[in-house]
Amino acid sequence: MAKYDLKTVAVIGLGYVGLPLAVRAKEKGYEVIGFDIDEEKIKLLKKGQNLFKKDTFLKENLLKYPFKATNNASDIAQADIHIICVPTPVDHLHHPDLGPVIGASETVATHCKKGALIVLESTVNPYVSEEVVRPIFEKHGFVVGKNIFISHCPERINPGDPKWDVTNIPRVVGSFDKKGLEMSLQFYRSIIDAEIRPMRSIREAEATKILENSFRNINIAFVNEIAMSFDALGIDVKDVIDGAATKPFAFMKHYPSCGVGGHCIPVDPHYLVERAKESGFNHGFLKYAMETNEGMPAYTVERLQDALNEKRIAMKDTVVGVLGLSYKANIDDLRESPSFKIIEHLKEHKCKVETFDPHVKRQSTMKSLEAILKKSQALILATDHKEFKDALTPALLKKYDIKAIIDGKNCLDKELFSKEKSFIYRGIGR
Repeated sequence: MAKYDLKTVAVIGLGYVGLPLAVRAKEKGYEVIGFDIDEEKIKLLKKGQNLFKKDTFLKENLLKYPFKATNNASDIAQADIHIICVPTPVDHLHHPDLGPVIGASETVATHCKKGALIVLESTVNPYVSEEVVRPIFEKHGFVVGKNIFISHCPERINPGDPKWDVTNIPRVVGSFDKKGLEMSLQFYRSIIDAEIRPMRSIREAEATKILENSFRNINIAFVNEIAMSFDALGIDVKDVIDGAATKPFAFMKHYPSCGVGGHCIPVDPHYLVERAKESGFNHGFLKYAMETNEGMPAYTVERLQDALNEKRIAMKDTVVGVLGLSYKANIDDLRESPSFKIIEHLKEHKCKVETFDPHVKRQSTMKSLEAILKKSQALILATDHKEFKDALTPALLKKYDIKAIIDGKNCLDKELFSKEKSFIYRGIGR
């Protein structure tokens, strides 16, 4: 494989994906320019402030490996590699919104030099590189495979994970041509201490990430449906899953919960569903899985309603404390968090809602666990933060006269909490 002279990297979008990537590239000896349209973010980065305090890699390396942060697009003009790391959200109807990818591609195409490598890391459905990104560069006079090279290396990031980060998660990469693929492999192999697998086409690279997240969405939906079934049957789903997991092959543990959050699992399958529809295929199975997962916040509130009914307490005007706003334990990431859907459903039932998240205090209505316990009559544990698991006990709930608790993450000791008769404990499938 030929050796390419790649010295300067421009990272477009300094979020959960782009910021660690920029720092890692700087650590590995590249000149790095980080571009973002958010002026406030750029100001904070210029001051050396870590935007994602739960990211262990950034905590240890952001100040060690400073890069140029800018919101001036002309600053990226001399980069050899441009890596696009912008969000790919869905709208309120779950239709894909490729606006950020289009905007970032236009910015790069307007300012990049001939011979540069463009890598899209944003998660997209198959054909986006062909039907959306490539035409933008061709419109600006570039010829793909001759004086511009376009690849796709779908991001893989797991916020808050102390083991897997930007340095060691294996990646896949696909390109439009051999040279673009070789340039991409050279770059990623120089910064990541893990396998970088070349794909036969850029379309296959796009499909890989969509498959990963659709797989998880479907398996989570299956255990969520089983959980609802087992609630009706009086069977503890967590105990059954742990029992099934003793089989040493052909079973993979997934657990039910009050909903699916984050930017990938609840979002990416929609991209596949919509693009497949354009090609005449209906993803009925995948759509049903997404509907099941999207229905879990409402089901969680139904569990609370049933518990309060047993206590002969009406939902209307009951003060319900929602414990946790982030979508995942021990981080402050609010993207697609089911907590907000739970809050909506509670308000539809005319409940009075209070919230507390020790990692997102700025958006909590209460400033401490004690404060929300004092004010609440019932609780929904929506995020399994360590602070909640360590502090919540049957005695504490009894002390504050809590009448019901729904353990939306099945993270509390069911046997222990069920013994206390002053309140009702319910999980999801237990």
